[in-house]
Amino acid sequence: MARGTEGTYAIGEISRLVDLSQRTIRYYEEIGLLHSVRRIENGKRVYTDDDVRRLKFINRLKVLGLSLAEMVELEKIYRKQRNNREILPKLLQILDERAVQIDERVGQLVALKKEIREYQQRLRNKVLQDATQEEPGMTGKEMRS
Repeated sequence: MARGTEGTYAIGEISRLVDLSQRTIRYYEEIGLLHSVRRIENGKRVYTDDDVRRLKFINRLKVLGLSLAEMVELEKIYRKQRNNREILPKLLQILDERAVQIDERVGQLVALKKEIREYQQRLRNKVLQDATQEEPGMTGKEMRS
């Protein structure tokens, strides 16, 4: 990988480093999640190690369930305050909400699994019942005639 200067990356390089498409990176810049992007003389974007860290952090927040809107809100708070004093409590609140949502979803999935198992058992019982009612060598059609 050729870099113009140490610690700067072209969009293709940073895309590979953070495992995001170039389009996604441009979109993050457009919506204000990545605002420190510089451009060189010919208009090409130049990314720094800070941008790499930022994009990795955004990926982590996505894994934790934050929406882009929530990330943009946190970014706006940070730009106003320039410290984490207000962001961290807000991030904790969002993560608490996600944990509650996950607990609720796990409960729904456990209930669904129980319902599936009960339905499977009813179907197995029906199959067994139907099989024991048929005489060997006779089809269901012959039995009804």
